[in-house]
Amino acid sequence: MTRYLEHEGGRIAWDDTGGTGRVMLAIPGMGDLRSEYRLLRPLLQRAGWRVLTMDVRGHGESSARWDDYSARAVARDAVALLEHIGAEDAVVLGNSFAAGSALWAARMAPARVGAAVLLGPIVRDAKPSMLMRAAVAAGFAGPWRVWFWTTYWNSLFPLCKPADHASARAALARNLREPGRMQALRTMVGLSKADTEAMLPESRVPALVVMGTRDPDFPDAAAEAQWLATRIDAAVMDVEGAGHYPHLEAPDRVAARILEFVQVSAQPRGPQPASVPSSA
Repeated sequence: MTRYLEHEGGRIAWDDTGGTGRVMLAIPGMGDLRSEYRLLRPLLQRAGWRVLTMDVRGHGESSARWDDYSARAVARDAVALLEHIGAEDAVVLGNSFAAGSALWAARMAPARVGAAVLLGPIVRDAKPSMLMRAAVAAGFAGPWRVWFWTTYWNSLFPLCKPADHASARAALARNLREPGRMQALRTMVGLSKADTEAMLPESRVPALVVMGTRDPDFPDAAAEAQWLATRIDAAVMDVEGAGHYPHLEAPDRVAARILEFVQVSAQPRGPQPASVPSSA
């Protein structure tokens, strides 16, 4: 059931598996919906975690129009949600640009965030070629822009696509056709991540980088994962052959590694949930 949190002049849509376990808050990347965690969530819940997922500003069932769509603004929403439910020592998962949001949230509220899991993290600005810039500008310029984005999104799954991939793509396209959604996405695509990159050396939260080795957003995805890990002293999981959504292409493996990470590297102050069942 979708719930809403009023914050900074808009509303953030979120849902909650409930329970009394330690909290994991999962934040999707730009141009996607909180349903991107649909395969990971039951594995984490089965291990005793209370899992929340939220739609980022401009997307899903959250408000479309905001003054600020940055990773830092999304982090403020995440912290507000953790405060709303009274969570402490939560684990925040962030995909793509929202990996930066997870790190920002930990910096803003260290008592609320005890660990971060960074899935296909994009935390610094790339240097696109003139051809790439022209292609992006043309892609967002006309009535084909939803097709353009969902076609790009479709390319981010080189290892395998989930069984419900077609319906997920259709749901994403429907959402992006709503008023204000594509404008929000276009704004987010153009935002610099320089502030997030500059903050990395100051990050102190235990972190796990999960990177698909064939993530097309990077010339060398494994090297990008190592670059980030050295700056924030993070553990790394390379998912061989996966793209930008390793948690959708290899959910069992990613869930098991996340649970191992939080048990070893991010001990909670209270009772710790059990590890993932071997049958998962």
